[in-house]
Amino acid sequence: MREMKNSGVAWIGNIPKAWGLIRYKDKYKNSKEIAGDKSRSYDRLALSLNGVIKRPKDDSDGLQPKEFDTYQVLHENDFVFKMIDLQNISTSRVGLSPYTGLVSPAYIRFCPKNKKQYPRFIYYFLMSMYYNCVFNNLGGDGVRSALNSSDMGNFLIPYPIEIEQHRIVDYLDTACSKINLLIVNQQTQIEKLKQYKQSLITEVVTKGLNPDVPMKDSGVKWIGMIPKHWIVKRTKFVANALEKGKGITKEEVISDGDIQCVRYGEIYTKYNQGFTDCVSRTNLEIIQPHQFFEHGDILFAGTGELVEEIGKNVVYLGNEKCLAGGDIIVMKHHQDPAFLNYALNSIYSQKQKSYGKAKLKVVHISADNIGNVKIALPPLNEQQRIATYLDNKCAKIDRLIAIKQEKIDKLNDYKKSLIYEYVTGKKEA
Repeated sequence: MREMKNSGVAWIGNIPKAWGLIRYKDKYKNSKEIAGDKSRSYDRLALSLNGVIKRPKDDSDGLQPKEFDTYQVLHENDFVFKMIDLQNISTSRVGLSPYTGLVSPAYIRFCPKNKKQYPRFIYYFLMSMYYNCVFNNLGGDGVRSALNSSDMGNFLIPYPIEIEQHRIVDYLDTACSKINLLIVNQQTQIEKLKQYKQSLITEVVTKGLNPDVPMKDSGVKWIGMIPKHWIVKRTKFVANALEKGKGITKEEVISDGDIQCVRYGEIYTKYNQGFTDCVSRTNLEIIQPHQFFEHGDILFAGTGELVEEIGKNVVYLGNEKCLAGGDIIVMKHHQDPAFLNYALNSIYSQKQKSYGKAKLKVVHISADNIGNVKIALPPLNEQQRIATYLDNKCAKIDRLIAIKQEKIDKLNDYKKSLIYEYVTGKKEA
């Protein structure tokens, strides 16, 4: 066991006595090289959760500049940082570029003072800071919390001799590759389970549970054949009403508010198929006018980021009266709530909701669009049997997905811990 010393830095802790501590600016300097009229000769790059990647200049995702003359040049083995909006803990922050190209002028670029500088040990240390939310915690309060290049340059970094840096990096490269393969394997299994679940739902809400029942052509290409005794209706003729929600801002969400509420983004991130309790609350008196929803109502997200997911719907199965936020469409009806929700979330319904939508940064769907979605409708008692069957099947699939997601979370935690222990010298390569 080698002798350790206190680094004097809370998020580093003890380091080997033989290691030094440097400031980031000792080895790297902040520099901004604006591309100007040379921008056409460079590829476009972006900082992603998978590091620095190439991105098409005509990519329609996100805000797009008309020209790239104001972008900065990032060279191979330069570091790039995104240190704005640090209250967001789910975005990328650190990249070591394997390419030369263009990045947003909002990014912070650091290039090596010495071209022979070995970057990968420092990269692993900076990634450990990212994994442990050090940047986020140092950014200050407020929705625009940020760090600047001076802040970055003053970060203290444990610094062993270069031969030990190489040993640590070689070990971490091998170990992290093995962990990443295990994670990818679990993610692949989750995607297959999700696809199976979606296919199962679509099959059952269009074909029913009796394989011997006489069939007929639905007349809708996305639906295909349906049982002979079923009917096809547009959603607007199934609904008693399709009503628009009223705006509820983030500031109007109050943890101990007197009424439950749903904001449209939560339909994508917080709810699966159905829910009995809302994750958010507000005060009734501050939301004017009101749009209520209650037991059995179906909520559609009227705004989204992906054409393939626009108009996702969830069914409310609780007993309280709740408020629907802006960009939500509330469907009231007299069908079985769970069956109708399954049908409207099926592959054939999603294709109708997505049809003709352009791939923009923000995608919208109106109540009229929802109302024109055609669905296959069995008698009410058959709807109930189908819903019960799907509830049971989907619950089993969801449990399998949760188990695999738990494995992924544990693997990620292990990888983060491993990197931290080796780049701070608590474990020896």
